[in-house]
Amino acid sequence: MTERWEGSPGVVRLPGGAFVRGRRLGGAPTPADFALVLGEGPAPVWSFRRIVWPDFRLPGDTGDALDALHEVRTRAQAGERVEVSCRGGVGRTGTALAALAVLDGMSASDAVHWVRATYHRRAVETPWQRRWLRHVH
Repeated sequence: MTERWEGSPGVVRLPGGAFVRGRRLGGAPTPADFALVLGEGPAPVWSFRRIVWPDFRLPGDTGDALDALHEVRTRAQAGERVEVSCRGGVGRTGTALAALAVLDGMSASDAVHWVRATYHRRAVETPWQRRWLRHVH
């Protein structure tokens, strides 16, 4: 396990207390221990898992997406520096962060407000992304 990174750009504290970074793909941020890459784009040089999630859409396989989000949450709760990222770092990434908040017990509606207040004001970009959050468990 590496040093903690709360207070770093893009890092949010989930309702359950764990820290997760959201970001856009590319660039040279502080390395993470694990990344969930949402859709296409450059792969990080650290350990990662990629799921099919087209831009402005929903995950291609909800079961795979939920399994990956549970993995991110478990790793974050264990103190690992984990991140979720997509090409733009807003819609899919914001939806994934909101889903993590739902897994921590927040309602889908509250999770959208939370992620927009703590991560990015345009997070969860589409109505179908907001509706999808109601099926996260």
